[in-house]
Amino acid sequence: MDMNFGMRPENRKLLERVADMVRNDIAPMADEYEIEVGTGDRWQFTERQTEILEGLKAKAKAEGLWNFFLTDSERGFGLTTVEYAYFAEEMGRTPLGSEVFNCSAPDTGNMEVFERYGTEKMKEEWLQPLLAGKIRSAYLMTEPDQASSDATNVSMSCVRDGDHYVLNGEKWWASGAGDPRCKVYIVMVKTGDDDAPKHQRHSMIVVPAGTPGIEVLRPMEVYGRDDAPHGHMHMRFTDVRVPAENLLLGEGRGFEIAQGRLGPGRIHHCMRAIGQAESALELMCKRSLDREAFGKPLAQLGANFDIIAECRMEIEQARLLCLKAAWYMDQGDARAAAPWISMIKTVAPRMALKVIDEAVQLHGGMGVSQDTPLAHKWTQVRTLRLADGPDAVHRRQIARAELKKYTQMKI
Repeated sequence: MDMNFGMRPENRKLLERVADMVRNDIAPMADEYEIEVGTGDRWQFTERQTEILEGLKAKAKAEGLWNFFLTDSERGFGLTTVEYAYFAEEMGRTPLGSEVFNCSAPDTGNMEVFERYGTEKMKEEWLQPLLAGKIRSAYLMTEPDQASSDATNVSMSCVRDGDHYVLNGEKWWASGAGDPRCKVYIVMVKTGDDDAPKHQRHSMIVVPAGTPGIEVLRPMEVYGRDDAPHGHMHMRFTDVRVPAENLLLGEGRGFEIAQGRLGPGRIHHCMRAIGQAESALELMCKRSLDREAFGKPLAQLGANFDIIAECRMEIEQARLLCLKAAWYMDQGDARAAAPWISMIKTVAPRMALKVIDEAVQLHGGMGVSQDTPLAHKWTQVRTLRLADGPDAVHRRQIARAELKKYTQMKI
């Protein structure tokens, strides 16, 4: 079967424009934006933060560099998943990259859910302002008292009461829910009892932020960082009443929606991680040539030549695997794509962590400080080994697919 990992010429030119804006407009503003987070209320945007972010977004939108992630939509650019992967890598090089082009998680997945499964009312109320970059959203699935790596454990109660559903329970790691612009949540809930088939007990429901009974308990910290003003919030729902019409597709169809949402999202995460690794390698190379010790540039000391070479090779290997997973996704067979997505979801974060850590090591004490972006990159990518399924779950899926080639046994 022929596999094409290339890009059409017109999209290559588009990618070059994105890469140019990332390097020359967005990356130079990242440090100032980060400093602003620490001034005043961390969970509100300062005037300067807003000026930086909205100014960059306005420029991207004016130049037509907006909403690339819509790979199967008349609203998008007609990119394939393979082509979008290159864009995700470039945007992933700097923390503001994805949002400037309106390609940030969890909004991208939520927009796809609204477009594919939402009612016309939902599309008007939530999808349009999300596509315009006017509001943000969050996706609530993980729960503190459940092993959420097995999503069939999700237990937030969702009970029909007349024209409403009533929600009770807790969610955590609700990424983006701390943002004051976050106006809507898509929530995975349990609607069926334990007698129902395992993958038909859950549903997804749209919940407006600020609905009575929702309480934000705390921001979760990632190695001591609260990621304000984006945040990963721990939330409690107490008798939260939501119109029944807000249930997506119908009761018991949560996993059907989740798989459509998470597959492309995992590839996007991985390509952004590759972008992080590329930027870390760039910092490593520059440092190794600019800094001297024992009378020589760092590049000529110890095993640094070998370390730089290994990092380059491992980045290239991960990129090719990611593009192959994206190609399988483009063929339209989610089942065939699944093992490949699991492979890259395991490989890319591990590779990026190694490259970032080597860059930290070469920078010495500066590498773990606030004077480079490396420490923040490491914590972000370390989280990715857990987000959208931990490594062990993905390795299990890969092994099951491999073993099925040799046995008819249930594995």
